[in-house]
Amino acid sequence: MVSLTLSLENAVVRRRGKAILGPIDISLEELHFTIVLGPNGSGKTTLLRVLHGVERLSGGTLSLSKPGEHARRAQAYVFQSPIMLRRSVRANLAYPLQLLGCPKAEIEAKVATWARRIGLGDALERPAPRLSGGEKQKLALARALIRDPEVLFLDEPCANLDGRSTREIETLLLEAHAEGTRVIMTTHDLGQAKRLASDVIFLLNGAVHDAGLAESFFERPNTAQAQAFLRGDIVE
Repeated sequence: MVSLTLSLENAVVRRRGKAILGPIDISLEELHFTIVLGPNGSGKTTLLRVLHGVERLSGGTLSLSKPGEHARRAQAYVFQSPIMLRRSVRANLAYPLQLLGCPKAEIEAKVATWARRIGLGDALERPAPRLSGGEKQKLALARALIRDPEVLFLDEPCANLDGRSTREIETLLLEAHAEGTRVIMTTHDLGQAKRLASDVIFLLNGAVHDAGLAESFFERPNTAQAQAFLRGDIVE
């Protein structure tokens, strides 16, 4: 069981008077690799932002099993388009550990380890903004994982990457999950979802239309909308 658990009760997000998410009731407690699926505009990113605590609810509640500061430190978030500090690869990896006040020797050791894991061990002094797209995304992921988060949120992290970079990132994610990090990730790629998911949340028009263990969802989806989505049909 993961230390930090998250749950939403009757959660709603409204913009300009229109509900774009909810009402949603979900509980994320088990150490799963959760994939959030759904067509464009279904509310996937909004759901991640709500769970991460950076999107304000218009109604309902987000409950965390740890108090505010502890819960914040237990989480990490990786965006679809990686945000790089205008510094070296080394400085980007060291930054989150410096914020936590880690000893210098520990920071240096972890930076070296993670740089090797993402294939940038010989590029520590290279300016991060000059990296390729795949290298930037791997660096963003390493920067999130270097803190050993209990929960990792990812919003379409492989959407703009080639097959090799996607495979490398999937390997890092599966390793992190095996080491005890709970992963909650959005994707449009059904193949990727089948490779990674231990459970699935299917969103449509801001509502959960299906949810459950991955094997059951992909073999026996519970709703007509989920069935249509898995067939590749346009779902509205």
